Amino acid sequence: MAVSEEECSSANSGSGPSSSSSSASARYYLSKCVLRGSVVLQVLHAHIRSPSSNDVIFGKETSIELVVIDEDGNVQSVCDQPVFGTVKDLAILPWNEKFRVARDPQLWGKDLLVATSDSGKLSLLTFCNEMHRFIPVTHIQLSNPGNQIYLPGRKLAVDSSGCFIASSAYEDRLALFSLSMSSGDIIDERIVYPSENEGTASTSRSIQRIGIRGTIWSICFISQDSRQPSKEHNPVLAVIINRRGALLNELLLLEWNVKAHKIFVISQYVEAGPLAHDIVEVPNSGGLAFLFRAGDVLLMDLRDHRNPSCVCKTNLNFLPNAMEEQTYVEESCKLHDVDDERFSVAACALLELSDYDPMCIDSDNGGANSGYKYICSWSWEPENNRDPRMIFCVDTGEFFMIEVLFDSEGPKVNLSECLYKGLPCKALLWVESGYLAALVEMGDGMVLKLEDGRLCYINPIQNIAPILDMEVVDYHDEKQDQMFACCGVAPEGSLRIIRNGINVENLHRTASIYQGVTGTWTVRMRVTDSHHSFLVLSFVEETRILSVGLSFTDVTDSVGFQPNVCTLACGLVTDGLLVQIHKSTVKLCLPTKAAHSEGIPLSSPICTSWSPDNVSISLGAVGHNFIVVSTSNPCFLFILGVRLLSAYQYEIYEMQHLVLQNELSCISIPGQEIEQKQSNSSISANNSSISSFQIQSGVDINKTFVIGTHRPSVEIWYFAPGGGITVVACGTISLTNTVGTAISGCVPQDVRLVFVGKYYVLAGLRNGMLLRFEWPAEPCPSSPINIVDTALSSINLVNSVTNAFDKRNDFPSMLQLIAIRRIGITPVFLVPLGDTLDADIITLSDRPWLLHSARHSLSYSSISFQPSTHVTPVCSVECPKGILFVAENSLHLVEMVHSKRLNMQKFHLEGTPRKVLYHDESKMLLVMRTELNCGTCLSDICIMDPLSGSVLSSFRLELGETGKSMELVRVGSEQVLVVGTSLSSGPHTMATGEAESCKGRLLVLCLDHVQNSDSGSVTFCSKAGSSSQKTSPFREIVTYAPEQLSSSSLGSSPDDNSSDGIKLDENEVWQFRLTFATKWPGVVLKICPYLDRYFLATAGNAFYVCGFPNDNPQRVRRYAMGRARFMITSLTAHFTRIAVGDCRDGILLYSYHEEAKKLELLYNDPSLRLVADCILMDADTAVVSDRKGSIAVLCSDHLEDNAGAQCNMALSCAYFMAEIAMSIKKGSYSYRLPADDVLQGGNGPKTNVDSLQNTIIATTLLGSIMIFIPLSREEYELLEAVQARLVVHHLTAPVLGNDHNEFRSRENRVGVPKILDGDMLTQFLELTSMQQKMILSLELPDMVKPSLKPLLPSHVSVNQNAEHAYAVLNNIVRQRLRVCFSKCCQI
Repeated sequence: MAVSEEECSSANSGSGPSSSSSSASARYYLSKCVLRGSVVLQVLHAHIRSPSSNDVIFGKETSIELVVIDEDGNVQSVCDQPVFGTVKDLAILPWNEKFRVARDPQLWGKDLLVATSDSGKLSLLTFCNEMHRFIPVTHIQLSNPGNQIYLPGRKLAVDSSGCFIASSAYEDRLALFSLSMSSGDIIDERIVYPSENEGTASTSRSIQRIGIRGTIWSICFISQDSRQPSKEHNPVLAVIINRRGALLNELLLLEWNVKAHKIFVISQYVEAGPLAHDIVEVPNSGGLAFLFRAGDVLLMDLRDHRNPSCVCKTNLNFLPNAMEEQTYVEESCKLHDVDDERFSVAACALLELSDYDPMCIDSDNGGANSGYKYICSWSWEPENNRDPRMIFCVDTGEFFMIEVLFDSEGPKVNLSECLYKGLPCKALLWVESGYLAALVEMGDGMVLKLEDGRLCYINPIQNIAPILDMEVVDYHDEKQDQMFACCGVAPEGSLRIIRNGINVENLHRTASIYQGVTGTWTVRMRVTDSHHSFLVLSFVEETRILSVGLSFTDVTDSVGFQPNVCTLACGLVTDGLLVQIHKSTVKLCLPTKAAHSEGIPLSSPICTSWSPDNVSISLGAVGHNFIVVSTSNPCFLFILGVRLLSAYQYEIYEMQHLVLQNELSCISIPGQEIEQKQSNSSISANNSSISSFQIQSGVDINKTFVIGTHRPSVEIWYFAPGGGITVVACGTISLTNTVGTAISGCVPQDVRLVFVGKYYVLAGLRNGMLLRFEWPAEPCPSSPINIVDTALSSINLVNSVTNAFDKRNDFPSMLQLIAIRRIGITPVFLVPLGDTLDADIITLSDRPWLLHSARHSLSYSSISFQPSTHVTPVCSVECPKGILFVAENSLHLVEMVHSKRLNMQKFHLEGTPRKVLYHDESKMLLVMRTELNCGTCLSDICIMDPLSGSVLSSFRLELGETGKSMELVRVGSEQVLVVGTSLSSGPHTMATGEAESCKGRLLVLCLDHVQNSDSGSVTFCSKAGSSSQKTSPFREIVTYAPEQLSSSSLGSSPDDNSSDGIKLDENEVWQFRLTFATKWPGVVLKICPYLDRYFLATAGNAFYVCGFPNDNPQRVRRYAMGRARFMITSLTAHFTRIAVGDCRDGILLYSYHEEAKKLELLYNDPSLRLVADCILMDADTAVVSDRKGSIAVLCSDHLEDNAGAQCNMALSCAYFMAEIAMSIKKGSYSYRLPADDVLQGGNGPKTNVDSLQNTIIATTLLGSIMIFIPLSREEYELLEAVQARLVVHHLTAPVLGNDHNEFRSRENRVGVPKILDGDMLTQFLELTSMQQKMILSLELPDMVKPSLKPLLPSHVSVNQNAEHAYAVLNNIVRQRLRVCFSKCCQI
């Protein structure tokens, strides 16, 4: 447990015994963020991964994402890293060779990311390519953790030369830092203004009159003359400040006298007019800056720091005429109030109770619109050193360009026509190639491109925030769950279908006629061809060859492969020569022109063959100019070559022939050398390349191959033409569980050599495990040895390789086992997506995964496709990035959609989607929409086809009526939709939390399956058992197929003729029919089904138990009423138990007595809580989220006879998410995989997979999806001890310097056990084996409670300790996370 019973009782003694934790009420959970928030608050450009990489950083509230924008304008995610804190501001510290000269050479030429956060620290970060994550360079303490108003940390500014950094507080104070030129700390000097003495004393009038007393709105450095070294001059900082009670903001210029270590206010500028809100330096101008005001822009001349002046003024209210609107335009919004900025930027109004409806996140709040246009985002053109140009967006969604020109008369401003009109943007970034990233706060952003004086829309930047509701539906035929989520607000509201892993687009699917496939390969006709020519399919007793193109035509007879055998391997040995390897023969074929345009001009192919004497071939591989085959019983290895005898006449001959000590299990020949040229926008930051590999030793990569043996081992062999075979490297495979028993099935099924910065070997085993081997940092001295002496055993763990393959007398190198993963229970196949050694690899076992070859250790992502038996890449003109899967006797040609950062499908909806339900009978979605713009109707409930996104029919609410809630309720044998509304447009909640005297309505709608008698109109709809044939114009990615389609149709287009769907009957439609409507004594915010024959409905601060007398949906009767003190915001039930959540008192548990028709209050929440949502896991356990970003598990393990209104529930555990979860759902799963217990010993804790487990799924306003997984006590205690070590180790500690325990404990009482942090624990799996052991053996500090120090019982060795912890973590954090979320989101 996180807290012992004695500690917990002592910690909670002030709350009374009813709130103390007990063993009976203990609940253990593990949290995991499976989809990170998509709201981007800052966007920056820098050379982060290398001096030449063009990286884009998205600053999100709880994570930092590194992306690239490729040549086609696609945004591709490289890394999305949780920070275990809340980001306040980000900036880029550019590389300056005059500074940091003697520091770490790995930082040379790279920019640094500067961040401030709620840790109270200023953090300088760099990107570690090996670990594939940001790591801290240094932390500087600014304040205590949290949001300190009067201490620096809110805003950042960095000098353009990279010499100085400034950070301001919300009010009254700022700090400046200078960078060091020595090899010591990166920060040389620091100063806080005003100083502590000046800040605490009631000082002289001069400071109050000229100092920075007030709210700091914006800061930026003003550059010196570029011809003079920056460090020789005192930095000047421009500050916009709002003094208390002042109508106008002031512009102050502050100078830091570095030598005197003092800051002076050197000038002040105030001009009558609109309110100034931002100051932005003009790059390369030596002292010019734009002052943004509400309604205009001033170009300020600050070159004479003591006499600032305005050069010219541009009026924003008389901008050039806007072009025709190209997308939805959001209404103008007022400037952010500074008080709002103290909290989360996104949805800050929801963090505290205010005087408006807490359920309405997008209302105008009664704020008056000033009518002035203002600039809400801007970005300078990159690498423009002459005439700076800026693109900015005003609050009406119009984009303009402003250019600063210099002539003899001084600087001038040139303003363009409107370049584009869309939504107002939160942030802009102008990157190279003319692309502009435009980020919207509550809708999809855009990648725009500047062409011919206009901005053109290129691609979306997906943003699903806020998620207001979701429904998880299990489509058993597809073998995948999918989430239907209500995302965004008007006018960008949408319904999203969210799936797990990397998205694939299904291009073609064949009928289920391919039984017994044993292998698939794609083959080129020439080595230099960019596209494949042939697809080879091997069956149990047959081989077929198809041409690759628009149509896959059978060309077996024209290629020459033997058709009546099972092919073991095939490939291109040299240009125009194809090789087939089967059980008895190696066959060389020259295809004809009928098979390929570059084939031989003969009527039939020319073939020659080679066969071993009196033995069968078991394995084979085809490389460039040589072939490797092996036999078993006896075990021989043959290396074959090909030579030309005459025109079209070739011969296969033996180059090497030897006897093997161990039978081979697999053979692979390394791919081609990595090309020198790499794109600047490449996701891989590796800029190195392989030479010819003919380094001093003479070992040529083109003469090497990799084998797996039954020893078991993996080995790399090199053969010299005319010479013998040398064992270049060898690694034995010896895996044991925690009790020392050897794990069976460790024979390699597939092996691959990879090079990304260094060499390593991947081995997929027959027992479903994946291994990574690397060369030692210093090769063990040895001489070349004979093949029979390759029995190597002792393995040491290292992390890098520097001398692989460079000295022959160092052979063989002993490969080091770096990382182990279990990815399934079936054999693991490794299929590279390209022919180069750095290509990513599809890892195929129980399901497909994409292994990222450039990542540290073993890193892979799930592919959103069903379990498959075989896979091969297919590259053609029409489909350059195709992949062919074999699944359920069908061939599936798909393409991985890397252009989408998130795997989801979008259906655009007018208005804001508030609630979504899935109707089983019709297979349709029911969506409640508000903020509609269609005449007098503000809200409706619509029926949507989940395949096409088409709205089939809708029920419109009355004038001025707004939908608030809806649920499907069973009435007898049918389901009806119960809808709750509000008849008032004003706020529903007082500032005190009590309910306003508003009215609502309760409606009952039936869904009728009717015939459309209008033959002249066509309604595209879908009945139960039909698939829609209408394609939505808003569909981004087709990834959904209805339940009636076979699982092999996953992702197929609705227009695909190969689908197995039923033909649409255009006269069939589902419609709503109103059966009951009545006015309700309050706003109906929540409705909940109850006991299969009742439903619960709220009315302000009251709720009712209602039912349908005689199962008649035309009558509703109220049986009982309960009342809370404040506005009810949540309502849920589990069997007889009812949980009611309000906006002050938290959760109340009731029970309904049917005979007496009375509600009885049983338990209270032990804390005041502004409830966002709640779910009952069982009759005694409630999970509740609040509007301050926390989630808590409350238990009522008391006898009901002793329960009463004064009986508090026990707070079992809690977790601060830093995001508001507006929707919580319970997901159940039951599974049993043999892999779960393979690595676990008999003495350790077991993962409980036999019983039904309950997981919690939560979606947040920032677009995150979280899951919470129940654990056993043994699992919890082990993982808690691992987490305690991870949070303090430098490799895995929070990157922004947060105290992890303090962060996750916010908004909760001291001593409350915490839910474990799965994001923190997942880092353990990303480490190498040596790093894992290092962390597990870490001694914890004295302040950590003693119960956490012993990780495992003392009789378990350190080695067993690491393996045991890894095994449990692998089972829980990998397998259980995927299964519990049912493959709904990427893990």
